[in-house]
Amino acid sequence: MILHLYFARRFASWLAITFLGLFALIALIDLVDQTRRFADRGVSAGGILELVVLNAPQTLNQILPLIVLLATVAFFINLARSSELIATRAAGRSAMGALVAPVVVVLILGTIATTTLNPIVAATSKKYEQLAESYRSGGAASFSISSEGLWLRQPTEEGQMVINAWRSNLDASVLYDVTFLEYEIVGNPRQRILADSAALKNGEWTLRNAKVWPLGRGVNAEGNATRHETLAIPSTLTVERIRESFGQPSTISIWKLPEFIDQLERAGFSSLQHRVWMQSELARPLFLVAMVLIASAFTMRHTRFGGTGLAVLAAVLLGFSLYFVRSFSMILGENGQLAVYLAAWAPPVASVLLAFGPLLHAEDG
Repeated sequence: MILHLYFARRFASWLAITFLGLFALIALIDLVDQTRRFADRGVSAGGILELVVLNAPQTLNQILPLIVLLATVAFFINLARSSELIATRAAGRSAMGALVAPVVVVLILGTIATTTLNPIVAATSKKYEQLAESYRSGGAASFSISSEGLWLRQPTEEGQMVINAWRSNLDASVLYDVTFLEYEIVGNPRQRILADSAALKNGEWTLRNAKVWPLGRGVNAEGNATRHETLAIPSTLTVERIRESFGQPSTISIWKLPEFIDQLERAGFSSLQHRVWMQSELARPLFLVAMVLIASAFTMRHTRFGGTGLAVLAAVLLGFSLYFVRSFSMILGENGQLAVYLAAWAPPVASVLLAFGPLLHAEDG
């Protein structure tokens, strides 16, 4: 038990070192990128720094398998150079036994990442998108789905336009049973529009069978209402922006994803991307374990045998390959070409089984 605790503490320290090193590198690169994108729009240095801080958790969350892979490589190379691993095996401990502590640490890390880091990343990513959009266009468009249907908000020349629809087609280009509420800059309602459908194309909403009520002070709304078979309303939204807003499951906490998926399906959208993302998040601890096993399979040996650099390169390349396979499998799942559970769970399980091959071959304890 004491040896396991020692290995766990050493491995955790390498995780922290790798995390801090990559965080500094990512923040520096992102600082340059955000400065290039927003400095000419009059964004202050504090605003750019805020964007960097908000964007960093999402990037770190994405490269967490790489952090685990590099930390494992550094951990076992350090043990090999100090001959601690050789002394451990000479004392009767097997090579597989030395993996217990790193695997347990990574399982705890993966669980924390799924249950705690995921909601943090969702909140910071959403805030980053809203802030970046406000810097780009001067007024952010908001999107949400609730039990009352689909809600959109877009800036207009006169103020703001709030859009509510009960359902949509799969690609979000047409809304049904839709209501438009236009507000002045000071917040007073200007007009209300009710339509059977609204199609977004070429920078405008095309409404079918619409009825318009003026909502100005002292105006008889019903008496001055007008009907239109078709009505065009200018829009700053695009179909791609709407789909991207609803199609980014990383901006939704995993604790809220089941409810959001249900609301998404009732609104008429496809929930494949969100269901695949949720299962991949649940499977992430297992994939992190696979990264530990892959890295240890190539580096758990004494440095006197030579070829350490080649072994490290092989471990990193194999880790990247498995990460690519996992990402490709998720894309197939999102497109409906693979079952959701197969797309999310097959790569981690296959990676663990693949890593056990060279580990068992090298085991002599």
